[in-house]
Amino acid sequence: MRADRVFAYGATAGLLADLILGDPRRGHPVAAFGRAAGAVEQVLWRDHRGWGALHTAVCVGGAVSLAAAAGCLARPSRTASVALTAAATWAVVGGTSLGREARAIGRSLETGDVEGARERLPHLCGRDPQALDSAGIARAVVESVAENTSDAVVGALVWGALGGVPGLVGFRAVNTLDAMVGHRSDRYRRYGWAAARLDDVAGWPGARLTAVLATLTGGDPRGAVQAWRDDAGKHPSPNAGPVEASFAGALGVRLGGTLSYGGRVEHRPVLNQEGRAVEVHDIERAVRLSRRVGVLALGVSVAARALVKGRTA
Repeated sequence: MRADRVFAYGATAGLLADLILGDPRRGHPVAAFGRAAGAVEQVLWRDHRGWGALHTAVCVGGAVSLAAAAGCLARPSRTASVALTAAATWAVVGGTSLGREARAIGRSLETGDVEGARERLPHLCGRDPQALDSAGIARAVVESVAENTSDAVVGALVWGALGGVPGLVGFRAVNTLDAMVGHRSDRYRRYGWAAARLDDVAGWPGARLTAVLATLTGGDPRGAVQAWRDDAGKHPSPNAGPVEASFAGALGVRLGGTLSYGGRVEHRPVLNQEGRAVEVHDIERAVRLSRRVGVLALGVSVAARALVKGRTA
């Protein structure tokens, strides 16, 4: 079976498994990778970029090598190749769990249980929940849904189209490692530099595809284009900027502004200044937009891989 068909069947099955089942509840491969990366960090950590780069190379290279070896073992069997691609896709995408967490917080806010929403927020993002009121929590959830649509769904599918199972696994390894060591704390300012920069590179194509699809499928394409054009570059992240700006414009809301991470206050530019403040019901709108973007990203990724394969055949 041609590689493009293996990816098409396997990725579709894997995304369907995520839509129906969500993340694996036990023995999640991403959690196992996180534990392994933590163990490597204990051995290698130095307050130095070079040691951080070695950590990144060992962790990401090891994950990609294992995925490539599994792909080679499965290659003689069409069924095994499709099953491996499906399993890898299911393991690395997280759109359904993202939507469940966002909706759970939204339900708490709808019933006035702000404290319950604060307790659940760390499951979704790294904001300081005690610093947020109901409106701030709703905004944080919408921003997290937007950014994680790219990180947890679209980016993985793009790299799966480019590199098969090693691409799927490699992207998730890079993204997970960035979440672990790529932030600007005193411990990781130097050590996490390589992981953060690699995540910027790996996330670039998925973020742009996410922004395009959000623009096309959101409620206000013109507003999404304008917000992306005017405000994406103001965001400190080169990839979160286009995604959050396009979501803001598509939903007609304002994102960005003052936020708090780990006791550190940041004053970020407002995205889509002409939009209204985020309300609780916008969480559901953002989740639905995320779902549409994820499904369309699968179609685009499958079509792109088939097109490239057809030209090189």
